Amino acid sequence: MTRRSTILLVLLLGSQIGVGSRAAAQNSLTPVSPRGQTVTPAFEGWYKNRDGTFVLSFGYFNRNSDEQVDVPVGEDNFIAPGPANQGQPTHFYSRRHWGVFGVTVPADFGDKKVAWTLRLRGQTVVISGSLNPDWQIDALEGEATADNSPPSLAFSEGGTYAQGPLGIATGPIAAKVGVPLVIPLWVKDDGKVEPVVRGPGSPVALRWFLHQGAGEVRFAPDSIKLTPTGGTASTSVTFSQPGDYLLRVRTNDSPVASAGHAQCCWTNGFVRVTVAP
Repeated sequence: MTRRSTILLVLLLGSQIGVGSRAAAQNSLTPVSPRGQTVTPAFEGWYKNRDGTFVLSFGYFNRNSDEQVDVPVGEDNFIAPGPANQGQPTHFYSRRHWGVFGVTVPADFGDKKVAWTLRLRGQTVVISGSLNPDWQIDALEGEATADNSPPSLAFSEGGTYAQGPLGIATGPIAAKVGVPLVIPLWVKDDGKVEPVVRGPGSPVALRWFLHQGAGEVRFAPDSIKLTPTGGTASTSVTFSQPGDYLLRVRTNDSPVASAGHAQCCWTNGFVRVTVAP
């Protein structure tokens, strides 16, 4: 399996993007600013599902050290070919975020490509994902020979479990502005870690994100730690305004901060919520 270093991935972004007038000059070496910078989509790599289909994994790099940016689905934020909305984020947290969503392609996808276009502050960036062998990642099997598979996640007791960046989705769930919505989770894990980590298995860490939606969202709590073999957890979510939202929870079983480049160690969960006044 191919392993990818974080540094190499960021440096390669400039060679993969279609740019506006200044995007080529604004790369990962741009000085960090708290606000006013752009967001670059990132193709993380691809992995094969057990049914023969493939998943193209995407993330992003928000160059701002503080500012969170919103770009609604539409002419400034779309996937092609196919529907404009294929699960990409519209709310971008600061700095680098790996494998925040995946696009499933058929077994006979061949040498075709899926492109994510993002326009922000006068710049257009297009990142393409493909099944190029150099970009195969170990999202389900464990990084290289680490033998550490990602946690399995379900949204109901006895329900369907899923693994990897594509993850599992549920909803839509009805909610009201200002009224907390409780979302339960069930997590299973093998308790293993990478060979570089000594000692017993590390806790499974859960973190919640606003993925799509125009209003402010408050999670209580926004992060949770479970035992190395998983368990059950819940969070309470409060919405500031009505609309359609997509929330993301990441379940990660790796204590290695840079594990994101190989995507060996986590599973995404997505919750669609329709919020009424």
